Amino acid sequence: MTAIEHTEARPRGTRLPRRARRNQLLGAAQEVFVAQGYHAAAMDDIAERAGVSKPVLYQHFPGKLDLYLALLDQHCEALYDAVREALASTTDNKQRVYATMDAYFAYVEDEGGAFRLVFESDLTNEPAVRDRVDKVSLQCAEAICQIIAEDTGLSRDQAMLLAVGLGGVSQVVARYWLATSSPVPRDQAVQLLTSLAWRGIAGFPLHGSEH
Repeated sequence: MTAIEHTEARPRGTRLPRRARRNQLLGAAQEVFVAQGYHAAAMDDIAERAGVSKPVLYQHFPGKLDLYLALLDQHCEALYDAVREALASTTDNKQRVYATMDAYFAYVEDEGGAFRLVFESDLTNEPAVRDRVDKVSLQCAEAICQIIAEDTGLSRDQAMLLAVGLGGVSQVVARYWLATSSPVPRDQAVQLLTSLAWRGIAGFPLHGSEH
């Protein structure tokens, strides 16, 4: 999973290649949006945090929403990649459940706080934001669904219900664990959640099994 590094305010006038400048601006924007929320954040704040003038910021992003959506795209993709990598990391299904749930915990624990843009945005009434959040949730569920359907022989519709449940539980519990500063270590928290989920999902026999 790719995370944007925290940015140090850079002296104005420093010239950077376009891609490097864009990444710098995204890093500064992430810090401001996570700290202040979309509505309270100002392009002035982001430009100042990045150490650039507002015209430079607008050369890369025409407006605040464009900047927010670029960040959202980046971090939705990071979550989806993390879930896919977790599912592909083993052929042992119990370990798959653990790895997938741990991917959500790792995502919310990232020090940049990017998960707040995806799961706790104050801009969910904006269709472009809602569409992206819904899309990544669906993508993650579809990736989980494919494994469940292949291994259990359940219909796609049935497998999708289970997949949405597993993904939803993972992100809700991970966010609760972080928000409450739970004293339960991450690995133990993931193991507890895995045990709960596995007791349910293991009740569906492997496709082709005689038992």
